[in-house]
Amino acid sequence: MTIMTTPTNDQQEDEEMLVPHSDLTDGQQPMDVVAPQSADTTATTGENQQVEDPPSSRFTWLIENFSRMTVKKHYSDSFVVGGFKWRVLIFPKGNNMDQLSMYLDVADSASLPYGWSRYALFSLAVVNQIHSKYTIRKDTHHQFNARESDWGFTSFMPLCDLYDPTRGYLVNDTCIVEAEVTVRRVVDYWTYDSRKETGFVGLKNQGATCYMNSLLQTLYHIPFSERFAVYHMPTTENDMPSGSIPLALQSLFYKLQYNESSVATKELTKSFGWDAYDSFMQHDVQELNRVLSEKLEDKMKGTVVEGTIQQLFEGHHMNYIECINVDYKSNRKESFYDLQLDVKGCRDVYASFEKYVEVERLEGDNKYHAEQHGMQVHCFTPFSF
Repeated sequence: MTIMTTPTNDQQEDEEMLVPHSDLTDGQQPMDVVAPQSADTTATTGENQQVEDPPSSRFTWLIENFSRMTVKKHYSDSFVVGGFKWRVLIFPKGNNMDQLSMYLDVADSASLPYGWSRYALFSLAVVNQIHSKYTIRKDTHHQFNARESDWGFTSFMPLCDLYDPTRGYLVNDTCIVEAEVTVRRVVDYWTYDSRKETGFVGLKNQGATCYMNSLLQTLYHIPFSERFAVYHMPTTENDMPSGSIPLALQSLFYKLQYNESSVATKELTKSFGWDAYDSFMQHDVQELNRVLSEKLEDKMKGTVVEGTIQQLFEGHHMNYIECINVDYKSNRKESFYDLQLDVKGCRDVYASFEKYVEVERLEGDNKYHAEQHGMQVHCFTPFSF
C-alpha cells in the first residue's frame, strides 16, 4: 500500500549517509536497478535537467508481513516527483550488517538516456506507530546519475529495535516507511562557484582525510580568536610550510579566507610528517586534535596569543564521591579539552551528556576506600561541569 501526501517541515538532521556495499553475487550489483514493470508515467529526463520550481512530495509505504520477508532486498512501488520516477529500496535483514539499510532509488535508471542526472534533497523514515516522537527520520541529498542511481543509509537503525514489537516500529507485523523528496536543479560542479554562492570555499580530500578536513573547518570557523591566534604564531623567513605546522596552518587559513576555489591540505599533512600512505589511512580525529592543540600551544608561548587554546577549549568538571553509611565526601576538580561521549543508544547529544553524568554506584570490586572508614560499598559518584 502506498500513499502520496504533502510534506511537512518536521524533518530533523541526523547522521551522514553511508555508501552501500556491493559485494553480492546474485547476478546484478546490489544497488543496480532494472526498468520498472509499469510505465504509466513518463519521466522527463535529460542531461543536466533543470527544475525551476522545486516540487516536493511525501511517499508512504506500508509493508505488511514484514518479519516473514525472506528476500535480500525489497523495492517499493515507484512514485513521481518533479517529473522523475523514484522508489525506496530496503534491505529488511540489513546490507551485510545488523542494521536496517534503506535507500532512495531512481526507478527507471536503466532506461534513461546517456548522461542523465538529477539532484534531490530527501529524507527517509521508519514511523513509530505507538509514539510518533520516536519516529526515526534521516536526511541527506545527492546528485543521482548512472553510476550512483541510489543513495541513502546502510546503517539506518538497529534490527533489534526494528523487530522488537514493544518498540512500536512493527505493529501487526506492518512497517511504515516514509520518503520525502524535493527535486532541485542539477548542480554543475564544474561551474559552481562556492565563494560566490556561500562566501566560503572547501578543502580538497587527499584520500581519506574527511575527518581532518572537518576538524580544520571547525577550527577555522571558530570566531575571530582562533584565527587571530593562528596568524600571530611566530615563524621565520626560512620556514617552509611543508616543514612548519604553524606556517602551514597559517597558509591554509589564509587560503580558506581569500581563495576563489577549494584549498589543498598537502602542505599541512607534510608538516605533520605524513607521507601519501598516511593520507589514505583513517586516523583518530580526537587524537589529531589533541596533538595539533599541543603543537599550537607550544608555538604560542611567549607571544600575545599565549593561552588562547586553553581559553577557547578548556573546561572543568567536578568528580564527587559520597558515602551513604558513613559521613564522608570527597571531590576533585579536573580540566579537559574534549570529552568522549557515547552515541550508541542515545537519541541526541543531550542524551549522551545525560549518560556521561549518570550516578555510578561503587560496589563489588569497585568499592571505594574512604579515609578513616576503610572500604565502603554504599558510595555513589555524582558528576558536574
